[in-house]
Amino acid sequence: MAVATDTLERIVLAALAEDVGQGDVTTEATVAVDAIGTAELLVKEPGVVCGLRAAEATFRALDPDVEFEPLVPEGAIVEGPTAVAVVTGSERAILTGERVALNLLGRLSGIATLTKRYVEAVEGTGTAILDTRKTTPGLRALEKHAVACGGGRNHRFGLDDGVLVKDNHLRAAGSISEAVESLRAATPLAIEVECDTLAQVSEALHAGVDAILLDNMTLDELRSAVAIVGGRARLEASGGMTLENIRAVAETGVDEISVGALTHSARSLDVSLELK
Repeated sequence: MAVATDTLERIVLAALAEDVGQGDVTTEATVAVDAIGTAELLVKEPGVVCGLRAAEATFRALDPDVEFEPLVPEGAIVEGPTAVAVVTGSERAILTGERVALNLLGRLSGIATLTKRYVEAVEGTGTAILDTRKTTPGLRALEKHAVACGGGRNHRFGLDDGVLVKDNHLRAAGSISEAVESLRAATPLAIEVECDTLAQVSEALHAGVDAILLDNMTLDELRSAVAIVGGRARLEASGGMTLENIRAVAETGVDEISVGALTHSARSLDVSLELK
């Protein structure tokens, strides 16, 4: 998903306000106010590059006249230490924005890289890898963009653009059929219901849902669910997904697998900024 410019600017300004506070004491004391410099942004390990726009927006917020030259496209795969962008402008702006830019670049590249590993693990099965809402508060737009850069697909962005009836909703509504009936009267959105058992899968199918989330099911249960549904609803598997088990899950025939780890457990890539 593309990140809107105003969203990106809001995230960057909030991050700079947190990091800079009342001013960058060290930089303001050691760097001349009119000094102009050039620096390279480096990704120092293999991975998928993501977050160049965020880095550019960081420096531009501090120096509107900064020149930012990407050396690789967003989503590029690098195999080792690689210069991914060059930034020229106020040295004070470059050094003050360094940590925020690197935090965003490293975090987003880490998510994209982990996503790519999951996508490669299910290659050839026809199963899509989805993200979840288990994102860093305030950074969801950027983190979902990173998933897309890694070849994954975005699930619903928030509570207002998709329906997912989970176990607590079912307890409150009384049953799957009652929940679906209420939703059909309230929204034209496609309805997905979380199911923990095969009996619930049959009930959801009878209620006419559009999609079923198969939560924490065994491989045998997933295969049975696929047979029961027979293509009449989209099937998403979720719960306990790892790089070690995800291919076996995909081979059961489910349409999608959602992986919270893409955003809540990705390790940031090692990145740095070096003045020339």
